[in-house]
Amino acid sequence: MRKTIGALLLGAAALAWGCDKKDAAPAADDSPEAAAPALSEDEKTIYALGAMLGERAVQPLRLSPAEFEVFKDGLASTAHGGTPEYSIEEYGPKFEALMQARAAAGAAEEKAKASGFLAEAEQQEGAVKSASGLVYRTVQPGSGASPGPTDTVKVHYHGTFTDGTVFDSSRERGEPVEFPLNQVIPCWTEGVQKMKVGETARLVCPSDIAYGDAGRPGIPPGATLIFEVELISIKGK
Repeated sequence: MRKTIGALLLGAAALAWGCDKKDAAPAADDSPEAAAPALSEDEKTIYALGAMLGERAVQPLRLSPAEFEVFKDGLASTAHGGTPEYSIEEYGPKFEALMQARAAAGAAEEKAKASGFLAEAEQQEGAVKSASGLVYRTVQPGSGASPGPTDTVKVHYHGTFTDGTVFDSSRERGEPVEFPLNQVIPCWTEGVQKMKVGETARLVCPSDIAYGDAGRPGIPPGATLIFEVELISIKGK
């Protein structure tokens, strides 16, 4: 609870800085030659802090535009030592319940949006749906060994949401990754064990075997995830 409140308060400080900076700025020059002044390294760091906290602490609240204006009013009320209209001591204990309720609502929406995608995925030629809900399909066969549940594997992967948006990709970074199969999401633990070295497979992971109703930074609660995985090697095999 204290960590949640702390993150929100840090986010408040960062956002309030942005609001104050805008209010203090001189009138814009409308001439074509005018350009925004370059930010200092400190300002860039503060901007990045605000962006990170917005993603991790504020985005999960799923605020409407009107609610976000109320949120900014709260920030401004204390950013420079003022007294808030509504007591932090009284309303602070309600933060966690609000975040949980908003996350649950978001998860339900994500699952509803993904239902058609999942139904279509399991109907694709060669696709197999397991008891957990994983939809597995070989894209390029391999001929090597298959890993066990605690083996460390080296893979390349490309992760997307159901709309095709990329959220993580070792392919794009140009560097494969290694990890033990018992230290990843259940979809990977199950799916990669089905693969053979040299194989590329498509794993469609419902939220129940991905990041669940809580989600994680950059991944919405209840999100279905799609991974194209190439199994490069198994450590020690």
